[in-house]
Amino acid sequence: MYPGPVAGQVYTITVSREFVAQHFLTVPDPKPPEGEVHSHAFTAEARLSGSELGEYDYLLDITDLEAAMDDTVAEYRDELLNDRREFEGLNPSVERFAERFAGRLLGRLDAPRVERCELRMWEDDVAWASHERPV
Repeated sequence: MYPGPVAGQVYTITVSREFVAQHFLTVPDPKPPEGEVHSHAFTAEARLSGSELGEYDYLLDITDLEAAMDDTVAEYRDELLNDRREFEGLNPSVERFAERFAGRLLGRLDAPRVERCELRMWEDDVAWASHERPV
């Protein structure tokens, strides 16, 4: 017999998408090639979590998250991050990119049961940075 909800339980759904974008770092004396325009095959991985499920036992309909990810990726695909207004005056690091991507993604979702978002931004097969925030 199922014992029912457990205190402190958390549900998480995750969707990831791959895309290419460009940037260059604006820190003093960046190591090559970071100071020059270069591409990364980024992978954005969104992890949304919360403690309660809705009427159909979803935290969030995963197709809604997939659509929001597709729209957010389309905004950045093949773009030079440095030219985007949201990076004006900022170093477009992978950490900052994760933060900005998460904000755009969350702005596209109606997700009342989601309590937390972690956005991992992979810049290659082995390196990533993340941004985590309450929703």
